[in-house]
Amino acid sequence: MVVLPSNHRLAALKSIGPRDLVGEPFVAVSNTAPVLRAIIDNFLKRWGVKITPAHEADHLSMGMSLIASTGGVGLLPAYAKNFLLSSVTSRPLKGATPTIDLVLGYRESNKSPILKLLLSRLDELVARVSSKIR
Repeated sequence: MVVLPSNHRLAALKSIGPRDLVGEPFVAVSNTAPVLRAIIDNFLKRWGVKITPAHEADHLSMGMSLIASTGGVGLLPAYAKNFLLSSVTSRPLKGATPTIDLVLGYRESNKSPILKLLLSRLDELVARVSSKIR
């Protein structure tokens, strides 16, 4: 999704295309999250969009703070919507958006009751999160 200041001109749109971001101060994900950075860079490249980041953020709160303070825009995973500052908003991207597969690994010998509860509710959790993202 696109994260931008609530008063940004693009915030009036229902969805934002990658080409709409050209010329905007762009807050990129730093290489502290190399997989996310590569996914965003490759997404923009597929659209033929070349953006030179004005700033790089090491984590979500830094990204949103930079977006709010600089008037810039950024691309963040949909789950970031749960952490938006009051001064920023989000809009979905137009077209086919990139996804990130999440994997859960655990040791079968782990008898933790919390792990057992998580595993018993995993399908429900995935369904709930998936419905919120759409």
